Amino acid sequence: MEVERTALPGIGLQHVLTTERRRQVGVISHHTGRRDLVVYDKEDPDTCVVTVALTAEEANALAELLGTGRVVERLAELQRQVEGLVTEQIPIAPGSPYAGRTLGDARVRTRSGASIVAVVRDGQVVASPRPDFRFEAGDVVVVVGTAEGTAAVADILSSG
Repeated sequence: MEVERTALPGIGLQHVLTTERRRQVGVISHHTGRRDLVVYDKEDPDTCVVTVALTAEEANALAELLGTGRVVERLAELQRQVEGLVTEQIPIAPGSPYAGRTLGDARVRTRSGASIVAVVRDGQVVASPRPDFRFEAGDVVVVVGTAEGTAAVADILSSG
């Protein structure tokens, strides 16, 4: 599989994925945040047969649909490969001192040595949340680390 990246002056970036079956699918990322999903003709890869314009929110939803299972699969595989590494799913309870606060406020990695690699909210996965990501009650936090580290994260998120 190959992905070709091309700068489009004044527009943004184009990424074209060539699949195993030699089909080409592209994404044009506009400076405005809009994304165009593009499917190229099988016989003439320079000809576009379908273009779907997506808002930033629609593009994020599609990315999550395509990538959600892969995040969980990769974590499970990593856990099998590395002895002593565990993955835990920790809910943010309504009474959590971090409900409504940011990931950066929790300083989880510094305090526990474990890493928050994803947050599941309303069935949607937010992979690699940034420090400004704000937790909400009902979120499920996916943590990777040692058993001791992940237990420390559970303690931090439940009692501060």
